[in-house]
Amino acid sequence: GVHSGTLVNALLHRFGPLSSVGGPVRPGIVHRLDRFTSGVLLVAKNDAAHRKLAAQFSGREIEKVYLALVQGVVKNESGRIEKPIARDPVHRTRMTARLAEGRAAWSEYRVLKRYAEFTLLEVRIGTGRTHQIRVHLASIKHPVVGDTLYGAAAQPELGRYFLHAHRIRFHQPATGVET
Repeated sequence: GVHSGTLVNALLHRFGPLSSVGGPVRPGIVHRLDRFTSGVLLVAKNDAAHRKLAAQFSGREIEKVYLALVQGVVKNESGRIEKPIARDPVHRTRMTARLAEGRAAWSEYRVLKRYAEFTLLEVRIGTGRTHQIRVHLASIKHPVVGDTLYGAAAQPELGRYFLHAHRIRFHQPATGVET
């Protein structure tokens, strides 16, 4: 619903025409992040690159690593969360990992640093479900700081939740070189 001042507007201004595969609303955008997640995105300048990158996503060949500050002190140094994710039947704007049905999803985490009331995690996801990291971390009672939708306390000074797309690894569409 926003038609100016967006990332797409800036990209079009800087690079000119981008891939049309994503349609006129999302030219060049190969994948998306949740609204308040910061970090790296993949953008394709042409349709051929877009299709090759999209194929890597659908083939689960792309490594996606995030940083998340979560509420509470996570006890284990690392872990894997494998829970299906589905739309919450009561709160339709939310997703849930509490139901037996849903789309398969897995997230792996590793503790980077512990604080008195928080833990900084590196999170790697093998699937890209809507709100996946937020849902999975909330399901183990460690919601992302500031993510009130999934049970975290409000952090008005932050203005968003504390989730950052830190790194993405893929094969460059023209050369095949891993980047």
